[in-house]
Amino acid sequence: MWPNQDQRRPWQQHSHPGTDNGEALPESIPSAPGTLPHFIEEPDDAYIIKSNPIALRCKARPAMQIFFKCNGEWVHQNEHVSEESLDESSGLKVREVFINVTRQQVEDFHGPEDYWCQCVAWSHLGTSKSRKASVRIAYLRKNFEQDPQGREVPIEGMIVLHCRPPEGVPAAEVEWLKNEEPIDSEQDENIDTRADHNLIIRQARLSDSGNYTCMAANIVAKRRSLSATVVVYVNGGWSSWTEWSACNVRCGRGWQKRSRTCTNPAPLNGGAFCEGMSVQKITCTSLCPVDGSWEVWSEWSVCSPECEHLRMRECTAPPPRNGGKFCEGLSQESENCTDGLCILDKKPLHEIKPQSIENASDIALYSGLGAAVVAVAVLVIGVTLYRRSQSDYGVDVIDSSALTGGFQTFNFKTVRQGNSLLLNSSMQPDLTVSRTYSGPICLQDPLDKELMTESSLFNPLSDIKVKVQSSFMVSLGVSERAEYHGKNHSGTFPHGNNRSFSTIHPRNKTPYIQNLSSLPTRTELRTTGVFGHLGGRLVMPNTGVSLLIPHGAIPEENSWEIYMSINQGEPSLQSDGSEVLLSPEVTCGPPDMTVTTPFALTIPHCADVSSEHWNIHLKKRTQQGKWEEVMSVEDESTSCYCLLDPFACHVLLDSFGTYALTGEPVTDCAVKQLKVAVFGCMSCNSLDYNLRVYCVDNTPWAFQEVVSDERHQGGQLLEEPKLLHFKGNTFSLQISVLDIPPFLWRIKPFTACQEVPFARVWCSNRQPLHCAFSLERYTPTTTQLSCKICIRQLKGHEQILQVQTSILESERETITFFAQEDSTFPAQTGPKAFKIPYSIRQRICATFDTPNAKGKDWQMLAQKNSINRNLSYFATQSSPSAVILNLWEARHQHDGNLDSLACALEEIGRTHTKLSNITESQLDEADFNYSRQNGL
Repeated sequence: MWPNQDQRRPWQQHSHPGTDNGEALPESIPSAPGTLPHFIEEPDDAYIIKSNPIALRCKARPAMQIFFKCNGEWVHQNEHVSEESLDESSGLKVREVFINVTRQQVEDFHGPEDYWCQCVAWSHLGTSKSRKASVRIAYLRKNFEQDPQGREVPIEGMIVLHCRPPEGVPAAEVEWLKNEEPIDSEQDENIDTRADHNLIIRQARLSDSGNYTCMAANIVAKRRSLSATVVVYVNGGWSSWTEWSACNVRCGRGWQKRSRTCTNPAPLNGGAFCEGMSVQKITCTSLCPVDGSWEVWSEWSVCSPECEHLRMRECTAPPPRNGGKFCEGLSQESENCTDGLCILDKKPLHEIKPQSIENASDIALYSGLGAAVVAVAVLVIGVTLYRRSQSDYGVDVIDSSALTGGFQTFNFKTVRQGNSLLLNSSMQPDLTVSRTYSGPICLQDPLDKELMTESSLFNPLSDIKVKVQSSFMVSLGVSERAEYHGKNHSGTFPHGNNRSFSTIHPRNKTPYIQNLSSLPTRTELRTTGVFGHLGGRLVMPNTGVSLLIPHGAIPEENSWEIYMSINQGEPSLQSDGSEVLLSPEVTCGPPDMTVTTPFALTIPHCADVSSEHWNIHLKKRTQQGKWEEVMSVEDESTSCYCLLDPFACHVLLDSFGTYALTGEPVTDCAVKQLKVAVFGCMSCNSLDYNLRVYCVDNTPWAFQEVVSDERHQGGQLLEEPKLLHFKGNTFSLQISVLDIPPFLWRIKPFTACQEVPFARVWCSNRQPLHCAFSLERYTPTTTQLSCKICIRQLKGHEQILQVQTSILESERETITFFAQEDSTFPAQTGPKAFKIPYSIRQRICATFDTPNAKGKDWQMLAQKNSINRNLSYFATQSSPSAVILNLWEARHQHDGNLDSLACALEEIGRTHTKLSNITESQLDEADFNYSRQNGL
């Protein structure tokens, strides 16, 4: 920039600012009057390879002169190579300039940033600056920071090969080879190479066995890591038992056997052979068959009216047993007992049936049938009357044993009365019924295992089945657990015992999830400041929440003590249905204060707004404690304005109160940004070390809660927190510990991987959660811990945290929790709180608020600052430009310069000549003064 007191343009001064010998710049070069230089070509970022210098070039039209400025200093005029030409279409002069940058120049520069250069072009109207091009020395170290290590894994197990490429500029690109052939992860969904250059095979297959090599390359060189051999083995498995063979003897004591083979599957690649017996034998006894034999005949019976008598015998001497043959022959005999002398009507008596006997038998038959019909009718009437009497008492299930004398089984499902585990539920479940739950390994409280069925409510309540076996016997059971792979079964989960982490018994190493809400409750964070007519800025340190009071918003000779707070207790905003709280509840006041110009409130949020999958709302709490919607972020409104950025929402308001942002996912692709971090601390047992992995909403306030609790518990941040994109696709979150050093550390079996249900993570802003892992040293001499923490959503994003720490407090490396820029000036008043000086602000407003024939210039000011929506709100303000600048101040409070505003003004100035009274040099000087006042 040109902060000289001499107001002459640079080409009118006697000497060039980058020369020491007083060389005069050339006289004016013809150019179109009233036109700023426009860069046709700007310098690009470049890398110096070995000792070869690089050339930077730029081209502008029209340009009287072009000079390079590197690291804030002008390049000597003799080092420029300039060429001129004429643009045939416009007739304007085109100037192109080259400079060479050597390796020695870059190495000799020592500054807080990279070596940079930019072009400055002059015309009659003024100057234009090109983009800054950085120049760096390219290199690539020889040794990998971490080579992949070979391993043997079972089939369908997870394979993670770590590769940390050599240090280099530019950063090396990593490619994996398998048996010297490149691996394309896009062709195989089972392979992922995106996580920190690591190779992850989700489910190992036999074909995945081989030699893997990590290749790192940049523009300088290519490096090759050591090869890692991966063997995928298959442990043998028994086939099903065959049927028992027949007893080997037909009669007497023998044996029978069955067998199985180790072929389900057969062991491969060194896999373990099946354990156990392949043949089983048992004894058997076959009873010998006994054929039946007749008893002696019985005596003849008396002579019948038919002149016959009978005799009988039985096959019981002995009876047939064990498959023996039955007796052969007749079991009864009959013969005439009068030797044929018994006759009637000239026939033997046994051949004649009197008519009277036939008539008597017919009467008996019809009488029996009539009696049976009457008995059935009486029974039907009795059953009908009994059922009517039972229905008067409202019995749903009738015990049929009262009628039949037996036991009958009935199954029915109770009506679901608003399951609290579902997102759309408004009623609590009945916890008085005896239940049994099966869920993930992450438990809410590992202390009372006997209460697991009451406190560990990780599963939605299942349908209750009641089996009635008699009127006095009722048994209750619980059906199988519901799955989480559907929206209807996802929801929030109640938390149990209010016990802090420090009370856990050291011998209990069961992994668990602990709600931070179980720790001592904090009501709110609060900060205050006194503001007057000059306005100012109020910042809540390390929370991302700030309040900007514009100049003139408070009447003159008045001052107010303005406060701002964040609710740290249970959120008072109870979401309905699938709505999710995306920000903290922020209160600003006093509520009875009125402002003449809208103030700007900045609230951080955790929604990924890069895609249109959210419907985000701004809500305000009424004096009655109820929440009402102020506006949807995408709607048009004249009462307030919302500008949604990737990590924060800037709101223009005219009344104080309590505000929060909520989001309703439109599709399953809606993403919440989670911050994942790992803390560690020693346990009461000197050999134990606890790792706690947190998953919280990606807002500074949410992470500050975690940091505050960890400080009370003596926890230490072991790795820089990372960002995880958690999709609303109802799939759960898996947290696992990998690469624990063998023979130095061990973790409890089956606890290295823990799974958190989807609903518990999706609503984590209400109860921040973490998974805990307890590691144990084999010997007290082990003082270093190195492992990986893998956090991944099924069918979603994944992050890996690298843990490399010393468990000795004296050797720990401190990782800063927060940057200190927020906490330096929590309350700023007057001109030093604003980046744009009041004098320049007045000139911008006077320029843009005045109507002209071309239209409303404040609309162009808004559009050039990426404010393209809801312009009707600014039209209702007395000074739209002032409100736009207030929004710019709130949006860019952490930026170090005024470049974005300067670029917008410069672009508008190319078509609006009345901006010539607002020069870029004035903005540069204002930016310098603001940085100096605030220590930036």
